[in-house]
Amino acid sequence: MRDLPPLSALRAFEAAARHLSFKKAADELSVTPTAISHQVRQLEEWLGLRLFERHVRRVVLTKEGKELFPSMREGFDTLVRGIDALRAPPAQEVLTLSSTVAFTSKWLVPRVPAFRAACPGMDLRLHASDEAVDLRAGGVDLAVRYGRGAHEGLRAELLFQDRFAPVCSPRLGVGGVEDLGRHPLIHFEWRRVDDATPTWSRWFASAGRRYRAPGGELRFSDESHAIQAAIAGQGIAMVSLVLVAEELASGALVQPFGPELDGFAYHLVHLETPRHAERLAPIRQWLLSEAKKLEARAPVRKRKGNAPRRR
Repeated sequence: MRDLPPLSALRAFEAAARHLSFKKAADELSVTPTAISHQVRQLEEWLGLRLFERHVRRVVLTKEGKELFPSMREGFDTLVRGIDALRAPPAQEVLTLSSTVAFTSKWLVPRVPAFRAACPGMDLRLHASDEAVDLRAGGVDLAVRYGRGAHEGLRAELLFQDRFAPVCSPRLGVGGVEDLGRHPLIHFEWRRVDDATPTWSRWFASAGRRYRAPGGELRFSDESHAIQAAIAGQGIAMVSLVLVAEELASGALVQPFGPELDGFAYHLVHLETPRHAERLAPIRQWLLSEAKKLEARAPVRKRKGNAPRRR
């Protein structure tokens, strides 16, 4: 068993010797100068030695105090290093970003490594839902919304305006619109359809052709599934050029012919408060930067104005 004086007395002596001031030691340890003086006196009585010469407004270490101080300082420094090594690192801030299922899987997930590099002090939680979440209810910090762009009570920034066109695997050997009837048409089933929804029927009307699908049809309720079917060579799909930008760049998909159809606006939205603006600044800047990269790589038009509501 170690025969040691009270730890509080050792702490008081080490702080007072380091500062050569009872008052500064008291400020550091959140006690009164009288308490420091009492604890140092207690140590001196335990040792049977004087450690300080006390003068008006200052103290000076005695010969014995100078001998004791280095070991006390090193001892407390070693203790601090040991505790810091075991202490759990501070938890990183977790931000939750919500978007549609297709946008999350096709656009956000592949860019998670870029997010980690750009925002090393944050963790990202992706919330995928085709239903618009209520940001005021908490649980979600910001969202990428796809639709007309009416986001009352929220700060909204345009990321890009989508375009739709026929795409397919190069393995199909589609050379032009005359090959359209040789392969199934792949559809994404929209929840709400009007005259401006980018469907195959609207595409045929825009192309001045009669709608017909002699090669058959495939229908999917999830847009990412429609894209995967196109990549697998199962037909020609009418899908978002934003969501297939990587596949078009890599050659996994081709856009064999036009015309292109206007799609919908992607907006980054969050609560319009100073606290949110400050917390979300890094991820907001990252998203806007990634949107600019996509715009530079692919002919995705970025323009203002309303588009038909998708989800």
